[in-house]
Amino acid sequence: MRILVTNDDGIHAPGLEVAERIARRLSGDVWVVAPEYDQSGVAHALSISDPVRLRQAGEKRYAVRGTPTDCVIMALKVVIGEKPDLVISGVNRGQNMADDVTYSGTVAGAMEGTLLGIPSVALSQAYGYQSIGDPKWETAEAYAPEILSTLIAQGFGGDVLYNINFPNCEPSEVNGVVVTRQGRRVPDWLKVDKRADGRGHPYYWIGFQRAKMDPEEGTDLAALANRQVSVTPLSLNLTDEPALGKLAGVFS
Repeated sequence: MRILVTNDDGIHAPGLEVAERIARRLSGDVWVVAPEYDQSGVAHALSISDPVRLRQAGEKRYAVRGTPTDCVIMALKVVIGEKPDLVISGVNRGQNMADDVTYSGTVAGAMEGTLLGIPSVALSQAYGYQSIGDPKWETAEAYAPEILSTLIAQGFGGDVLYNINFPNCEPSEVNGVVVTRQGRRVPDWLKVDKRADGRGHPYYWIGFQRAKMDPEEGTDLAALANRQVSVTPLSLNLTDEPALGKLAGVFS
């Protein structure tokens, strides 16, 4: 089995090394194609107005000056030259769940793999708000290989990818693995900080803030709150079927 590993935190990210070790538990044929720089929050962006540059960073290891989407395309079309059997995107520094999936470059790497007909997963290690120190990478590394083996044995649907989030706790404190649906955050979890530069001109930071939340049971948010590993199947088909049926009688 040939595995492609990518991420959105960049070629030097600690989580990428974790993903490599996870991949090597499953296969001896592992390729890494990751962004040259941090691409967090770029979602499913594709570079079409700027050139994409490729640099070899080691044996079967390449850096792309572009997005996670660019990395998967470059791996398939240039680096490897054929489809791998699995795409692992991550391990991200911080969770990617609920509304996060629409922003996440980690999830986008798995989305692009799925679009290209490759079974794909996104892996993210939860990291507490304003936490000090490193994420508990050992939790992702302890649980991911068996989860991935199970998913591979079950098979992937044509337009389905799996978004897997590991709780912010030690491996021994994990309360199991659960299949979840995508949750929804409260509307005020984003914030904009206004600041001033040395000449008094304003600039802004978009960031996150604590928000009181009671996550709905069965969601990825609830799973991590319960110290469970969350496995969420995501579909590339964004059609809202109920709305489709409702509108069919309006526009006819």
